[in-house]
Amino acid sequence: MDVARYKDALERKRSEILSASAGVKPMQVAEGTSSRQGDLADQSTGNNEVHIQLKLKQTDAKILQAIEEALLRMELGTYGVCRDCGEPVAAARLNAIPWTRSCITCKEKQSQK
Repeated sequence: MDVARYKDALERKRSEILSASAGVKPMQVAEGTSSRQGDLADQSTGNNEVHIQLKLKQTDAKILQAIEEALLRMELGTYGVCRDCGEPVAAARLNAIPWTRSCITCKEKQSQK
């Protein structure tokens, strides 16, 4: 297994997420304005945008944590081994999701629960 290649992919993804997060500006709320500006459609659109941004931040945070854990597993020599069954994770799965902790069989079992 080419751990260096996976490490590069993990570090690139981590940098990409951190760069994207740094570019996100918080929504500005003008002082003295009512939170009821605009019609219901405008308010709904604004609420949806906030909800989507929160979900994206949560997803990014989970991926960042998984990347850090994968890099640690590389240091420990356990990268590419399924945490559930102990079998090697297929290279195709690692290529698709280099921060994965589970082989496809164990992941499918988890999804069925």
